[in-house]
Amino acid sequence: MTGLSALKFVSGKKPVSSSPQMARRQKLSNKLAEQIQLAKCEQSGTTLDLTKTRNIKDAQTGLSKRVEVPVKLKPWWWRADDGKLCITVRYGARVLEIIDGKDAIQADSIAEVISTLQVVRGAVDAGELDKRIEALGRKSKNEPVQIEKRPTLKLPTK
Repeated sequence: MTGLSALKFVSGKKPVSSSPQMARRQKLSNKLAEQIQLAKCEQSGTTLDLTKTRNIKDAQTGLSKRVEVPVKLKPWWWRADDGKLCITVRYGARVLEIIDGKDAIQADSIAEVISTLQVVRGAVDAGELDKRIEALGRKSKNEPVQIEKRPTLKLPTK
């Protein structure tokens, strides 16, 4: 009786899925991790080789197979006119405003870019930017479309 009696049994239920808020937070955190990797590669003078798998259908046989294709990752930072680096945080195709009216963070060097991205990732993981991320998503999908009424012309009566 040493087999099953040595195990500890509990009644557990696997969660169905995480909340949409957690999914958005995880998506942004993963993208920030990629940007940190890209910045570290730029600092060391190497290139970042990311790949993703895609299903491609062979034209001759008609069978689909999995192929790894390279991913081109664009940096979220650029050099401004004054020589300093500016960093934007992107969620999808939109730029995330971390503070009202400010969408870029200034840095002096690539090492500071790395530390800045790590600070932002820590804030995302802590949930400090959840309302801002949700506001970006709401602008495009969940807001009701406002249809303006066209003015009606009143013709003069005879």
